[in-house]
Amino acid sequence: MLMLHIGCHLSASKGYYHMGKTALELGGDTFQFFTRNPRGSKAKAIDEKDVAKFNALAKENHFPCILAHAPYTLNACSDKAQTREFAWETMADDLKRMEYTPHNLYNFHPGSHVGQGVEQGIAYIAAMLNELMTKDQTTTVLLETMAGKGSEVGSTFEELKAIIDETKRDEKLGVCLDTCHIFDGGYDIVHDLDGVIREFDRVIGLDRLKAIHINDSKNEAESHKDRHEKIGDGHIGLDTFTRIINHPDLRHLPFYLETPNELDGYAQEIALLKSLYQES
Repeated sequence: MLMLHIGCHLSASKGYYHMGKTALELGGDTFQFFTRNPRGSKAKAIDEKDVAKFNALAKENHFPCILAHAPYTLNACSDKAQTREFAWETMADDLKRMEYTPHNLYNFHPGSHVGQGVEQGIAYIAAMLNELMTKDQTTTVLLETMAGKGSEVGSTFEELKAIIDETKRDEKLGVCLDTCHIFDGGYDIVHDLDGVIREFDRVIGLDRLKAIHINDSKNEAESHKDRHEKIGDGHIGLDTFTRIINHPDLRHLPFYLETPNELDGYAQEIALLKSLYQES
């Protein structure tokens, strides 16, 4: 029986096992977490006993996967060489750490080209991926769809496809679709969800879509502002989210809440979305 795979963003400060237990207590069967300080560079040392306990918990409770999120400070296409070097070093370390929890997902924001132009930005991002991704890694790396604020790369499906096309080990590369980001970026998921999905399939291919950040938006469509809202309280609306989680091309994917909530709010949203999901 197909069921809704859903979780939220959790703090990694107490370790993997604690995050897994919290996800289950909230009614989910997966979760997202930052690999390190989201605004900095420090990463907590891996506790192998904690990871082993989590891996057993995840297997016992049939977690489909977990999603690690790179820090916001990772900008692989910066105009500053030092910033690009930090991005490379950070992702290299993150991908090594991911192998303690094999066969999961690692998501990152493609970055901002800072006036160099999209083509140069894409070239830098692909160069980093070509250097760091290996044939032996079990982790699938995800490019996140962006809202298009400033000089962000990845606000169109075509830009993400260009990165994929320049990446040698593209079989280990996928996409995480953020509902707030694509709505703010100009894709009309409210009035033409089917059309947006068809466009994604035409440009990138639905086989590349591995996860969804499920967030409402504080702003109207095509605002390019990227401000998340609680489910049903923003301009996307509950009806659209009901269609998204039940869409035949999306309903099997893991969904991750990044809404402005504390844990009790996440529990309420998980319960709400599960109540709207049509199990089959």
